[in-house]
Amino acid sequence: MDEILTRCEWAEGTFEQYIQYHDEEWGVPVHDDRKHFEFLILEGAQAGLSWATILKRRDGYRKAFADFDPVKVARFDEAKIQELLQFEGIIRNKLKVRGAVTNAQKFLEIQNEFGSFDEYIWKFVNGKPIVNHWKSMKEVPATSAESDALSKDLKKRGFKFVGSTIMYAHMQACGLVNDHTIDCFRFDQV
Repeated sequence: MDEILTRCEWAEGTFEQYIQYHDEEWGVPVHDDRKHFEFLILEGAQAGLSWATILKRRDGYRKAFADFDPVKVARFDEAKIQELLQFEGIIRNKLKVRGAVTNAQKFLEIQNEFGSFDEYIWKFVNGKPIVNHWKSMKEVPATSAESDALSKDLKKRGFKFVGSTIMYAHMQACGLVNDHTIDCFRFDQV
C-alpha cells in the first residue's frame, strides 16, 4: 500500500505532471546553467498565466528553444522567431518569444562575466538556499528582498520578463529558496 504523503497545498489534487514537478524538482538546488536557462524561459512564459499551463507545454518549449541551449537560442533570427510564433507547442506571445531570445544573449554575457550563470545567481542568496518555515502557502510571499535585487540587476543588464515576482518563482523552482511548507514531505528533503 502506498504511503500517503503530505504535499504543499498547491500540488494536492492536481494532474500527475504537476505532482511529479513538486515531488522531484521544485525547490531542489540547481547548479546547472542549462537548467537555470530553462527556468528563465519557462518562468518568463508564465507571466500572467498559470504554472500548469506552462508545465503542460514544457516539451514544446524544449523543442522550440533548442533543448534550452542558450548559445543556440541567442542566435535565433527573425525567421526563427516568426516560425516559433506559429508553433502550437508554446505560448505564442511575440514579446515573450523575443524576450527569450534577448535573455539568451544576456545570459551568455553573464556567463562570460561570472564564469557561469550559476555563480552569478547564487550570490543573491550568499551561496546557500534560504530555508523558510511556512505553515501554509498563504504565508509564502510573492517577492523578497533577494528577488527584488536580482530582478533589478537583470533588468539593468537588459533581460526581459524578469520582474521580482517572476524571479522569486525562479528562486523557488531552482532551490535558492525552500518554500515547501513545513508539513510537506519535501521540506526536509531539499
